[in-house]
Amino acid sequence: MAKATKKQALGRGLSALLKETADVNSAEDKNADKLVGNIVEISIDSIDVNPFQPRTYFDEEALRELASSIKELGVIQPITVRKLESNKFQLVSGERRFRASKLIGNKTIPAYIRLANDQEMLEMAIVENIQRKNLDPIEVALSYQRLIDEINLTQEEMSIRVGKKRSTITNYLRLLKLDPIIQTGMRDGFISMGHGRALINVDSTIDQLNIYEKILRDKLSVRQTEELVKNLKAGTVTKTAKKKALPKYISESVKGMSEYFGNKVDVTVNNRGKGKISISFTSEEDFNRIKNLLK
Repeated sequence: MAKATKKQALGRGLSALLKETADVNSAEDKNADKLVGNIVEISIDSIDVNPFQPRTYFDEEALRELASSIKELGVIQPITVRKLESNKFQLVSGERRFRASKLIGNKTIPAYIRLANDQEMLEMAIVENIQRKNLDPIEVALSYQRLIDEINLTQEEMSIRVGKKRSTITNYLRLLKLDPIIQTGMRDGFISMGHGRALINVDSTIDQLNIYEKILRDKLSVRQTEELVKNLKAGTVTKTAKKKALPKYISESVKGMSEYFGNKVDVTVNNRGKGKISISFTSEEDFNRIKNLLK
């Protein structure tokens, strides 16, 4: 009984706090100190998702596992939000915790509240996400590229902001020069960043893809891949013969199709113009995703 009374008192306190801070939009506003920088249990319905979220893919199974943990233990680490007008908030970081909490029907979530303009919001979101351990190399690379394109940070400035060596940042950015099929393979965990760094040194996209397929087929290590690339550049191995050129109307479309499906698309065509389209997939979940795209 005492537990229920405590919960009701907390609810009244939260309501009063949000009423007092409804007009807080800057650190100089009255009552800003009661809200900004504090951890407050706020309504999930009052939170908008982060339009600057660097993460583009959320594994459904991992979300369900997190939701189960939250159901048992609660949200251990508060999310971070920025305050908008009235009592609306916007996510800065913690979208997985936010999504998982919604998944199990939670009505509130603990949040660390900040104030920021759009540019500061974008920078905070990107920098905080870069610090996380579970981003794949391409997500990190895209985050660095956004800091360059949208915040106008130099690599030297980024090095200071994220606490990484400039050479580390450069190595991530170079991954974006790889063929989209190889980038997708890295995002899906088929190859590591080390494999990707080795493949960057191959100028020909066709050779890149041929080596990528050999890595998958023969389960090559990073060291073996580096040796293969070294021999290729030295001319001590025979380059894989190029496939018969596809008609222009097909070759111009294959790359776009691969990017659309997020998987490699192969097209074969005979001399009479008849052919087949093959779309690779990596799991049941990936197959269902592709199936939905075909509807």
